[in-house]
Amino acid sequence: MSAEEYLELNRTNWDSRATVHAQSYGIDALLQDPRRLSDVVTFDVPRLGDVAGLDVVHLQCHIGTDTLSLARLGAQVTGVDLSGGSLEVARDLAARAGADIEYVESDVYTAPNALDGRRFDLVYTGIGAICWLPDIRRWARTVASLLRPGGRLFIRDGHPVLLSALAMTVGAEHDDRRQQPWITGTGDLTVALELPYFEQPDGLVWDDENTYAGTEKVTQPRSMEWNHGLGEIVTAVIDAGLDLTSLIEHDSVPWDALPGLMALDEDVNEYRLRDRPERLPATFTLTARRR
Repeated sequence: MSAEEYLELNRTNWDSRATVHAQSYGIDALLQDPRRLSDVVTFDVPRLGDVAGLDVVHLQCHIGTDTLSLARLGAQVTGVDLSGGSLEVARDLAARAGADIEYVESDVYTAPNALDGRRFDLVYTGIGAICWLPDIRRWARTVASLLRPGGRLFIRDGHPVLLSALAMTVGAEHDDRRQQPWITGTGDLTVALELPYFEQPDGLVWDDENTYAGTEKVTQPRSMEWNHGLGEIVTAVIDAGLDLTSLIEHDSVPWDALPGLMALDEDVNEYRLRDRPERLPATFTLTARRR
């Protein structure tokens, strides 16, 4: 599949998700309280640091709930997304919230041109973003080109181990269970690594009528995704001329990624494994600085 074909596939898929997500992303709560932040940005704040006064570009911003939250932290934010339908919702949200946010329709790789070569103090990208991109090295080079010298990258996203996992039923007893009785027994659900961990030339095509948020069915269910190993992500960032400043792995994720195995932690409004959550890195936060 060509670049144009995968972009069109994912663009139309996210266009069809936008109206569904507009009903299920907590927009009413954001509008009712001008100090409220999205759950994602609330989780990020301790590692994000002070963004007041910074010129920020939010890549793959979708319907703009996290973008609005960054603006409420005092940043001057530009949101970028390939989905025109998503940006319609984002612009409406910003207008209703009285926030001065610029939105630009573009895929990630062509964002530097769409932004007329502008440079930023911070590139922010959030949960569920880089899995839609086929080439993590090109992503890192794009990020570097968007940053001023001394500018920062902040990304929190699904951990590639989680994105390679499925919930599956154990079919046979494992010998080690005699010594470690907590190992999952026959007939019970467990985490199984079944999907690619390392970046592959061909993406995985999915047909899902239901999205991860909301109850309505989407009108264009087909999409294409790529996983990227953690080492591939870190190496791409370093090779793009950025200095790694932190890498943290978390055991929670904002959506029920493994149905039947995860439970909601209401304190952070995220899901983690109900049993032995220390088994699974669910998300990661990476920060870096341009030299």
